[in-house]
Amino acid sequence: MEYNYIKSLHLIFVITWFAGLFYIPRLFVYQIEAFHKPSPEKEILGKQLKLMAKRLWYIITWPSAILATVFAIWLIIIRPVWLEQGWMHVKLAFVLALFIYHYKTHVYYKQLQNDEVKVTSNFMRIWNEGATFILFAVVFLAILKNSINWIYGVVGIIVLGILIMLGFRLYKNIRAKNPDA
Repeated sequence: MEYNYIKSLHLIFVITWFAGLFYIPRLFVYQIEAFHKPSPEKEILGKQLKLMAKRLWYIITWPSAILATVFAIWLIIIRPVWLEQGWMHVKLAFVLALFIYHYKTHVYYKQLQNDEVKVTSNFMRIWNEGATFILFAVVFLAILKNSINWIYGVVGIIVLGILIMLGFRLYKNIRAKNPDA
């Protein structure tokens, strides 16, 4: 019974963590675009977007990351046999990639909070898809659990990446023709 409660809490915080990771790069896109606007629009938008990013990052995303990790460790303590399974090793590799993604997103957050714009809004749109790939990989691994199926899942992630990049290119072309899109 305890296992189901811990697993439920783990999943809730994974979901809210990903929600934060999905939304924060979108705020970064808006911050970067606002940075290039004329005054006073630049200052008004910049101040509001910084506040939104700060609240999202420190009230939702970071606490969710920490709590998801705590409950994940608790689940492994309850079921240590998982650490002997190959799918779990691959999943943990993706979780490590998620922590790296989170850390790098934090670097971008700090830069933008200090009005340091070092990347383009187009770069940030692509960056926004990083968490999507990791989420797909982790979910497929956790549900399918065997090597043949997760190989199909990885191939699916690659196809997803290609489709997202094609969609991004299409969107970029539409924006070039209609800047208000």
